[in-house]
Amino acid sequence: MTNEEFILFGGTSGNSLAEQMAQILEQPVGRCTIGRFPDGEVSVELDEPVRGRDVFLVQSTAPPVSENLVELLALADACRRSSARSITAIIPYFGYARSDKRNGQRAPIAASMVASLIEAVGIQHIVTLDLHAAQIEGFFRIPVDSLTAVPVMARVLKDKIPAGIVVVSPDEGRFRMATEYARRLGAPVAVLHKDRKDGASTSVVNVVGDVRERPCLIIDDMISTGSTIAGAVNALLGQGARPEIFVAATHGLFVGMARENLAHPAIRGVYVTDSIALPHGLWPGLNVVFLAPLLAAAVRRIRSDESIGDLYTHVIHAGGRALSAPV
Repeated sequence: MTNEEFILFGGTSGNSLAEQMAQILEQPVGRCTIGRFPDGEVSVELDEPVRGRDVFLVQSTAPPVSENLVELLALADACRRSSARSITAIIPYFGYARSDKRNGQRAPIAASMVASLIEAVGIQHIVTLDLHAAQIEGFFRIPVDSLTAVPVMARVLKDKIPAGIVVVSPDEGRFRMATEYARRLGAPVAVLHKDRKDGASTSVVNVVGDVRERPCLIIDDMISTGSTIAGAVNALLGQGARPEIFVAATHGLFVGMARENLAHPAIRGVYVTDSIALPHGLWPGLNVVFLAPLLAAAVRRIRSDESIGDLYTHVIHAGGRALSAPV
């Protein structure tokens, strides 16, 4: 398939990542105009034809979540109505993923609702990264490839962390991810048991594993307000861990009091991917790991009907590009 047979568009929250992917794919980013009407409604117009072409839309549903979601839906609808051959949505960060079940009798399952909306506008394939809850894939009737950033994150961390480190899962739900980090880094695993007070705060009630006199790497799928990380740091130090703690998460939302919660002097570095675009100079010690090589490889395989199974386990060569950089 030639480059003329596919086109890559970036939404407001995915444009930077789309441009990096386009460089790797040796394909310019598709031209489109995205704006807002005076009343705040999303305005989208494709500035080049997509008829008969495979379209890839890059957009994280990051804050402002609802606006970026509607923007993605509008882009997809425009492509469908313009006779695109296929529409694949690359959603590095999938918002509403924490609403994967009903926590009350009168509560929605928003992740399922979003899945229905995505299918309704004609999106035929989803590529995402480290879903907060694996069962979200089951809400879709279209193919979903939930890749993982663990291989590339572990490759970057291997040269940054001290010897003797313990990989720490913040709860039972991230134990599998922690185990994969530990396997790649040759480290043991510890698990924190926590009690969630509400949607924004938790408290650690127990540490399972030996962290005494050892540096720690706390891993997670996302950092939102940073309260979970702050509680984990205090719990680890309370168990005698060395005040040399690193944090690695796929998605860095950094909302609310995140900066203050991550300001503990024992935290020596925070690593996230660029699944969510971050402003430069956010704070010293924050490093971003680049996803463009991984996602560009996924696009290549999808276009040529090849398996993307190795993208779940192997580090994709960055083609001479840096794997990470301070923000």
